[in-house]
Amino acid sequence: MKERILIKLSGEALMGDSGYGIDVSTINFISKEIKKIAELDYEICLIIGGGNIFRGIKGAAEGIDRSTSDYMGMLATIMNALSLQSCLEQINLPTRVQSAIAMSQIAEPYIKRKAVRHLEKKRIVIFAAGTGNPFFSTDTAASLRASEMGCSKIIKATKVSGIYNSDPKIDKNAVLIKNISYSEVINKNLRVMDMTAISLAKESNIPIYITNIFEENSLLSTLNEEGNYSKIH
Repeated sequence: MKERILIKLSGEALMGDSGYGIDVSTINFISKEIKKIAELDYEICLIIGGGNIFRGIKGAAEGIDRSTSDYMGMLATIMNALSLQSCLEQINLPTRVQSAIAMSQIAEPYIKRKAVRHLEKKRIVIFAAGTGNPFFSTDTAASLRASEMGCSKIIKATKVSGIYNSDPKIDKNAVLIKNISYSEVINKNLRVMDMTAISLAKESNIPIYITNIFEENSLLSTLNEEGNYSKIH
């Protein structure tokens, strides 16, 4: 049986060096990194945040109703999903977008059995619109979908190489923590992922790997437990 994994991309990663939106050269680079592992016969699920376009919590802090603000964030994730789908299909990786919010003209509704069939047919499946509910992050959506789809690993591909004992941007001597328990992340309130996401992954016993998507071959190396990454398990 092929190994099924879920990759969680932060929305901010799609910005590249821009301050906002989607940088096409960055999304093309990410697509090529995904292709490297797709060629190894992994079944790949993807979830993308929406922080490069709209962040629900920030909108709520600035006066928008929290539920409305979160739905706006979900729409941002759909825009990101469609852009990544387009880039993946340009390099011959068949991809389907499934949305937790009904949007039949541009994406399938999320149906577990249909998603499984896509994966079995070597299609990448991008789960958009988070869980479809306000007050839940795309990190939590990643743990939820990974649990539902029977994924063996979650890889959070972001702008940092993992969890450090201090801020590596400030402290040059910061040490990368290679292995850490779910409980330690929760007890120390390490903000690497939403606490609900960590708790759900712990309950489902799915290890979470954190790696820097901008390091070439980082996804490939992390799957082989090589190079720079942190593992929560």
